[in-house]
Amino acid sequence: MPRVDADFKQRVYEMVAQIPKGRVATYGQIAALCGAAWAAWEVGQIAHTGPSNLPWQRVVNKQGGLAAGWPGGGRGAHRAALEADGIDVSDDYTVDVKNLLWNPNQTNLL
Repeated sequence: MPRVDADFKQRVYEMVAQIPKGRVATYGQIAALCGAAWAAWEVGQIAHTGPSNLPWQRVVNKQGGLAAGWPGGGRGAHRAALEADGIDVSDDYTVDVKNLLWNPNQTNLL
């Protein structure tokens, strides 16, 4: 039995598409916004197979950690994609999730 409903993947795509440049969202945050707060793992799985035209680089773990399984080079490749977005990444491959977290209910202007 699936843990999420049939439309969950589409809602994840739509939510990720909204994350603005210069901001990040967490897997759990995306899951919660899509109606399944317990489904952070599923969001990660969707990210690995989702459309490449979505800004998946803007999705990080709850501590701001980058994805070890990022295509084309793991955390280093994830770092490069975030830095191209103007996001600073620390030496330990994390971002300042507290200050960069996207809130879809507010306009986040940098």
